[in-house]
Amino acid sequence: MAKPRVNVHIASEVFAKLDAAANRPGTSEAAIVEAALRSFLSPERDDQRDAAIIRRLDRCDRRLEALARDVLVAAETLSQFVRYYLVITPPLPEADKDAARALGRDRYDYFIEQLAQRLAAGGSLLGEVTEHFAPEANDFFTSADLAGEPLPSPRSDGAADGPVPHEPTAKEGAHVRT
Repeated sequence: MAKPRVNVHIASEVFAKLDAAANRPGTSEAAIVEAALRSFLSPERDDQRDAAIIRRLDRCDRRLEALARDVLVAAETLSQFVRYYLVITPPLPEADKDAARALGRDRYDYFIEQLAQRLAAGGSLLGEVTEHFAPEANDFFTSADLAGEPLPSPRSDGAADGPVPHEPTAKEGAHVRT
């Protein structure tokens, strides 16, 4: 059966590449163009494109989740500070208000300077706060696990075989009851 003939116009630089590829042994312009069209029209191409889009959307979703967490931490930090400030700050007598305003302006100017330095250095207090509270390996494993000692194997009767599971001490963050 005869194949249909197609005449197309392509850019000169694309034709130069096609011509160079067709000069290789065992290839022709028609075979290269047909293979390119098969690849372009393949349903697998749509699947690959969809998979790439899904990967990008997943990355965006993870970034948005991290951003939402950072905003939540910042908002909670600010609300705790405001609450603390309002609870502990007594009202000032009228005679001390001018001095307090001047001190407040100085403190605010210092705060802005520190903020500018921190931002210029690329540091992030929020990042440090979230890293401080991020779980570490010892939050999930005992000292013996981290030292490479073998874990006790479970017995067939369900009883523990070996040491009692690790209970964190007050130093490790456990709450001590009195």
